[in-house]
Amino acid sequence: MANSKTITSNDWLSYTSFLVLVFAMVAPIGEGLLIAFAVVFLAVGISSAVHSAEVIAERVGPALGTLILAISVTVIEVALIVSLMSNDTADSPQIARDTVFAALMIVTNGIIGICILLGGLKHKELGFQLVGTTALLGVLAVLSTLTLILPLYTTSTNKGTYSAGQLIFVSLASLVLYGSLVWSQTKSNKNFFSASEGELAPVVTTHTRPSQKRAITSFISLLFSLFAVVGLSKILSPTIENTISALGAPKAVVGIVIAILVLAPETLAAMNAAKINELQTSLNLALGSGAASIALTIPAVSLYSLLFDKPLTLGLNTKGIVFLMVTFLAGSFTFGSGRTTSLHGLIHLVIMASFLAISLMP
Repeated sequence: MANSKTITSNDWLSYTSFLVLVFAMVAPIGEGLLIAFAVVFLAVGISSAVHSAEVIAERVGPALGTLILAISVTVIEVALIVSLMSNDTADSPQIARDTVFAALMIVTNGIIGICILLGGLKHKELGFQLVGTTALLGVLAVLSTLTLILPLYTTSTNKGTYSAGQLIFVSLASLVLYGSLVWSQTKSNKNFFSASEGELAPVVTTHTRPSQKRAITSFISLLFSLFAVVGLSKILSPTIENTISALGAPKAVVGIVIAILVLAPETLAAMNAAKINELQTSLNLALGSGAASIALTIPAVSLYSLLFDKPLTLGLNTKGIVFLMVTFLAGSFTFGSGRTTSLHGLIHLVIMASFLAISLMP
């Protein structure tokens, strides 16, 4: 089986991504060719890192596994954000806000919308755990309010920003809330986040737990992938911003691009779960990724901002607040009964399409 192999194709991709980074740093190749290689292997590195983290998670169990996967994805997201913030452009202070907000919109409307639509078209009606799902949605609502809305109403600093003390408090509060969510999912209330009675029984497979050697190899591959992603994102950061400017698109689109890159693996996994009538798994992946994106990324970026004296703007504009409100309003209807259909999915996809359209055509 795949897990019995000491070194898999995914490991080789991780090592190759790292070698491409080293080559890009020392080899005098043309800029166009360098950018092409960097783009391809940035995507490869992100995918390899998430896959390696998933293998480790299977070995160490759900509690540590959830943290490992979340931290790995956060490292990637923070690397992309920090690489762009370090360019010190006029829009650098908003990069973290735009990325986190885009990730929130993608998970709550894009990923959930397509999962419910696909699952609903195939199975007509989908079931999920009401208590666990509303808890996830509640955590997301509080985190988004603390980080994206409350900065607009503080008075000790400029509108949309936090003082150093406020940043520290909000970061600690976010970490405590996310830690409590992980504890609830993996220890105290696991049954609230498992498949509901309305879902099909899980398919029995011959998939075995990875060996210790396989887990160690995956951990090494994870480190190589993360180094590659951090380095390649730094190389690509000016190109990303220049491309957005050349296209005449608003700077907020940079955050959307970063969020799409980071959330691509979770999106595929959530869609596959929905197709086999395991919507709860899809919701755990999507909403859990959204919570981690806010609760882990904001503290990390805040620490960078405080240590290197970089300005950080978190408060949304009016359009963003409207999208946030309609997202949670629609979510309260979608997840209010424990059952959902393809129509609910279409509602969220319309919100997502509107968000993208208004972002590109402000």
